[in-house]
Amino acid sequence: MDYTGRAESYANGVLSGAIPACLYVRQACQRFLDDIDRAIEGSDIWLDVEAAENRCKEIEKYPHVKGQWASRGELLELADWQVFVTVNIFGFKIVRDGKQLDKRRYREAYVEVPRKNGKTFFIVGVGLTMLTVDNEFGAEVYCGATSEKQAFEVFTPARAICKRDTDLKEFYGIETNAKSLVIPSNGSKFEPVIGDPGDGSSPSCGIADEYHEHRTSNLVDTFITGMGAREQPLMLYITTAGSDMGGPCYEKRDDVIKILSSAVDDDSIFGIIYTLDEGDEWDTVEAQVKANPNYGVSVDKDFLSGQLAQARRSATKQVAYKTKHLNLWVGAKAAWMNMLAYQACRKKDLKLEDFKGERCYVALDLASKIDIASMAVYFPDHGAAFCFHYLPEERIMEGGNTRYKAWHATGDLIATPGNIIDFSYIEDDLEDLKSNFQILEVPYDPFQATQFATRMLERGFPMVEYGATVKNFSEPMKELEAMILQKKMKFTQDPVLLWMFGNVVAKLDKKDNIFPDKERRSNKIDGVVALIMAIGRSISGENPESVYAERGILTL
Repeated sequence: MDYTGRAESYANGVLSGAIPACLYVRQACQRFLDDIDRAIEGSDIWLDVEAAENRCKEIEKYPHVKGQWASRGELLELADWQVFVTVNIFGFKIVRDGKQLDKRRYREAYVEVPRKNGKTFFIVGVGLTMLTVDNEFGAEVYCGATSEKQAFEVFTPARAICKRDTDLKEFYGIETNAKSLVIPSNGSKFEPVIGDPGDGSSPSCGIADEYHEHRTSNLVDTFITGMGAREQPLMLYITTAGSDMGGPCYEKRDDVIKILSSAVDDDSIFGIIYTLDEGDEWDTVEAQVKANPNYGVSVDKDFLSGQLAQARRSATKQVAYKTKHLNLWVGAKAAWMNMLAYQACRKKDLKLEDFKGERCYVALDLASKIDIASMAVYFPDHGAAFCFHYLPEERIMEGGNTRYKAWHATGDLIATPGNIIDFSYIEDDLEDLKSNFQILEVPYDPFQATQFATRMLERGFPMVEYGATVKNFSEPMKELEAMILQKKMKFTQDPVLLWMFGNVVAKLDKKDNIFPDKERRSNKIDGVVALIMAIGRSISGENPESVYAERGILTL
């Protein structure tokens, strides 16, 4: 079969609109067609058609080991989207000094696709070919996951294929063990890995299955650092959407989106993301078709219809349906914010200094001295918001949350010395804001912040108590949501605030009042809380309810 031709036909079908697809899939298809033109020119890459064809053929030799296809003795059959991914990963190779090298261009591949789209058998097929036909002496293929059950979701069918296909097993000399596939003649192996793998391995292929479940990047980092001695290793991330928007999977996803949009140039990473576009209605058959490339094949239409009916009746079911069947990242499992709408409000060129002299509210959430504190700056005349996030240096260095170190390195998280927050850093930032903007009020949560507020009031700041009550938070929280949905808000690319928005759960009472909450303590929401406070004071017609205005300042 002409697999390369199928990949090209698939790309053309997507770009013509004949195959419904989201922006990220269209961008991946355009990149592929552009790369074919580059390969024809032959300046830096070339398309090894034979290698692409052989890899697809090899995968389609494997037998099904589950379901109706296995009972009929059928072989794996790649869908068009899987052919497209396979040809991309294994077809493009490097040109150096005018010479075509037998060295793959892509070292990493990120594939995000909803459940039931043939993800597992595709991983198994790729993993087995990396074990057997990659011309890598002593190949090491590892399928890494956060739990033994998930790791064996890939290894078990790979082992079952080798046991069922005796020709495959005998031809390559594969030994099937309980927790490994081994080729003794050249030392190659295929093994599951759970949690942190430790050093010492030299992967030729690392597979991060359901990467959205990984709390840290430790497993992937170990895989990649161990690949240094390999000529053309492959790190494959394959996942559905998740809820942890501050985790390593979402960070990798964000990198892929930048590459697909040409905002970042990286020739070593392939990526494709199947989901919906902003503005698409989620509860339609059209949405199902768009997000699921195997709709009507491995994705049963009646099954999805049943899931959609449940999602329409239940808010809890709706979150699960959007995540697992439409590949929408929804933040917390009972998420408040439409994250697609929020991300549409993030602007690359938004700068605080552009609002010099403008009116603003500066809100503070200082509830804990040993964890993140946030300061939100809100410009009501422009619908623009900026956040500062502070954390004790010892909390960052202890490594409990690995994302903190990355955010500190990029300047998105401000470290204060010691093991508790040094409020002098926040005081200095407030002084800088006061010298550049018209600060109308500084609302703050009085919990653990009374002495701080007293000092700032003495220094001339218009401090306003803003208690964490449903009465104070419900209306501004609804207002913030409405402004984001209507694209009347502007945010920076702040990754900490993105994570916090994804963590917010709306807690409702009997009168439909809402209050910001979180599922667990590790899900921080301080920046969003501070922003709601700022908006609350901006829409309030009341005078500041500061206790100091009534009783004066008490000096301790």
